Amino acid sequence: MDNRPIGLLDSGVGGLTVARELLRQLPNEEIVYIGDTRRAPYGPRSREQIIAFTWDMVNFLLSKNVKMIVMACNTATAMTLEIVKEELDIPVIGVILPGASSAIQKTKTNKIGVIATQASIRSDEYHKTIARKSSAIEVLSLACPKFVSIVESNEMESEIAKRVVSESLAPLVGKIDTLILGCTHYPLLRSLIQETMGKEVRLIDSGAEAVRDISVLLNYFEINAHERKEYQHCFYTTAGVNSFREIAEKWLNIGHLHIEHAEIENFNKEK
Repeated sequence: MDNRPIGLLDSGVGGLTVARELLRQLPNEEIVYIGDTRRAPYGPRSREQIIAFTWDMVNFLLSKNVKMIVMACNTATAMTLEIVKEELDIPVIGVILPGASSAIQKTKTNKIGVIATQASIRSDEYHKTIARKSSAIEVLSLACPKFVSIVESNEMESEIAKRVVSESLAPLVGKIDTLILGCTHYPLLRSLIQETMGKEVRLIDSGAEAVRDISVLLNYFEINAHERKEYQHCFYTTAGVNSFREIAEKWLNIGHLHIEHAEIENFNKEK
C-alpha cells in the first residue's frame, strides 16, 4: 500500500476530465493536479516549448512526493511522454495509447476520426499508434484549435461554442463511426460534439480510457492506496484561481476544493 498522491498535469482545465474519472474509478487514491492555464493552449507551441513547460509541471509534481505521474494532456503526451519516462523512476502514463486502443476495439467500419490540438495532429502520434496495432484502419485527423480556448474561458454552453463545434467538425461528418477526443479539454464539449457528429458515432474519451491503465499500473507496482477517513486532493493553476475553481467544482461535482495558484517555472531545475 502507498498513500502518496497521484500527480496529474495538463495545459489547463482539460485534465479535470481525467481527474473526475480517476476519482470515480479509484476512490481510495489522492491526487495532486497542476494546470498550466497561464500558458495554455499548448497546441500552437513549438516542440521545444512544450517539452520545457511539461518539465516545469513534472518537477512541480515531484516536489509534492507523487507516486505516479499522469500526463492528462494529449499534447504533452505526444511530445514528451517517452522523454519523461526515461528520466523518472516512478510510473508515467499518457493518454494516447489507451484512447487509440479503445477506438480500435469500438470501430465497426474501420474508419476512425481524431480531433486534437495542432501540435498533437502534427505529431501524428494517434495515427502511428493505431497503424502499429491495425493496418486496416483508416484514420482521419483534424485539428480543432478553438475548442481549448472555449473550454478555458468557460463558454462550453454558449452559442459561440455551438457554432464553432459545428463548423470545425464539418469535414468529418458522415465519414467515420468512431471519434477520438484527442485532447482532454474536449469531453467538456462532448454534448455539442455528439450532436454535430450524430448519435451513431461513438466518442472515445482518451483520458477516461487512461484511468483503466492507471489502475493496472497501481496493481503491478503494488502502490495502491488504502481507504482513509479524509482525503486532501490538491489542485494548482498557474493563472487565476477563481475561474479555475468555477470549472473544477462544476465538472468534478465537489465543493470547497483545495485550489492554489502556483509559479511552476521555479521547478524547472536542471531540465
